[in-house]
Amino acid sequence: MTGATNFSVSGYGPARAGWTRVFARDGLARRLDWPIILSAAALSLIGMVLVYSATRNRTEINQGDPYYFLMRHLMNTGIGIALMIGTIWLGHRTLRTAVPILYGLSVLGVLLVLTPLGATINGNRNWIVLGGGFSLQPSEFVKVTIILGMAMLLAARVDAGDKPYPDHRTVLQALGLAAVPIMVVLLMPDLGTVLVLLTIILGALLASGASNRWIFGLLTAGVLGCVVVWQLHILDEYQIDRFAAFANPSLDPSGVGYNTNQARIAIGSGGLTGSGLFHGSQTTGQFVPEQQTDFVFTVAGEELGFVGAGLIIALLGVLLWRACRIARETTELYGTIVAAGIVAWFAFQSFENIGMTLGIMPVTGLPLPFVSYGGSSMFAVWVAVGLLQSIRVQRPLSA
Repeated sequence: MTGATNFSVSGYGPARAGWTRVFARDGLARRLDWPIILSAAALSLIGMVLVYSATRNRTEINQGDPYYFLMRHLMNTGIGIALMIGTIWLGHRTLRTAVPILYGLSVLGVLLVLTPLGATINGNRNWIVLGGGFSLQPSEFVKVTIILGMAMLLAARVDAGDKPYPDHRTVLQALGLAAVPIMVVLLMPDLGTVLVLLTIILGALLASGASNRWIFGLLTAGVLGCVVVWQLHILDEYQIDRFAAFANPSLDPSGVGYNTNQARIAIGSGGLTGSGLFHGSQTTGQFVPEQQTDFVFTVAGEELGFVGAGLIIALLGVLLWRACRIARETTELYGTIVAAGIVAWFAFQSFENIGMTLGIMPVTGLPLPFVSYGGSSMFAVWVAVGLLQSIRVQRPLSA
């Protein structure tokens, strides 16, 4: 009765009262990390413009519609934001109970890529073509499920108060969980995604407080694994060519070194403020391949210059800084590991993508988070933002 009287006196109806609670001092809107959301949205909008610039004249891929990729990038961003909202609504703790189902679906997805349902694009067999111009890259969602799965295992006994940090058996279980999808992704072969997954594993172990012997052991195993992969010729010829071009930038500039050579020319020609949006000679002349996806940063470097490219890096920096803060301030180890895994994912993938356009990293085909064109990637990164927001929203107010 008291509640009804309060509503009557204040003049609030049920709907307005709900919105009042959302925007109250301790409401949902006030507890969200808006710098992360705004940075991610700004990156997606910048990406939309860059993708449009890179594809508006490419009639061989845009089906004669200059706005084809722009509208799809906008649609992907909208779906991604909806997935973020859904993730916040469900909550990272609810998703913790659904990890076995999510993990099983993600492993099934990457396994389907190896069946006749899978398709090879740009040398990687990591796509499932859905028809109607749509395709799905299941390995993008493996990044999310490995983070959630490792966090669930590593934090289970610690959050329950049984142990101060994960024991060796728990770490082995977490590594076993991550190893299954990694082996499948390696068979595609998608070396770039494997490197991201390995970085996520290291980030999760560091955040969990596991023994440093595991960290050094994994680093050593990683080096030995690279040697074995090279000696057994597991890599495809195009992947070997990419490493050769990275080791020797002047190698065959019209062949294996063409992509990185043209990327450096595009970025170098931009100078401080760029040649102007839609006026880049390298972009307009279509000299840089896959410019809407892997090499989208070259559009920013050429047309927006150091200022525009620096803005993208600054926005990524803000996002990573706030994510680190969430990882540090949460009071449960599960949330800390999830946030740390996302930081490791975004940091490495951003560094690799930007680095390969500058010639300081080998070309691996990883998209630039939020900026590159691609539905699966966009959905996955926005789900990750939703997880970060859920961790922040559900922490105690005193934290």
